[in-house]
Amino acid sequence: MKRQQGGFTLIELIMVIVILGILAAFALPKFADFSGNARYSTINGALGSVRSASAIVHSAAIAGNQTGATGSVTLEGTAIALAHGYATQASILTAAQLSSDFDTATAGTIKLGACSFTYTAAAAAGGAAAVSGITGATGTPASSCAP
Repeated sequence: MKRQQGGFTLIELIMVIVILGILAAFALPKFADFSGNARYSTINGALGSVRSASAIVHSAAIAGNQTGATGSVTLEGTAIALAHGYATQASILTAAQLSSDFDTATAGTIKLGACSFTYTAAAAAGGAAAVSGITGATGTPASSCAP
């Protein structure tokens, strides 16, 4: 009795490999570098956290009548230092509860990789705190922080 074996021929296997190679050549560039988008999304989340924390601290300062040149409010058991009713540059990081993954060595600047933004506390009575938009480091491509 003769048994017939079933399977793929060498030509069929080579054609499948060639087709997969062609598909990979077109698909790989589209999915190769998600790190820029991930970095932008992370820094954008931190930016939203700082803006929200600034608004919450300011609301608490108004409610507690702490709108003078100095003062403090307590949020979730943590004292937040104030300048003219807004969080100081040093205390906004505590109020926003940012992780240590962010580089905060420069006062008021929150940085992740080449992406950063700046928080500026209120400088005078009646003034407001300001949060800049996300920017890339000098010399880096604009796409490193682009959405």
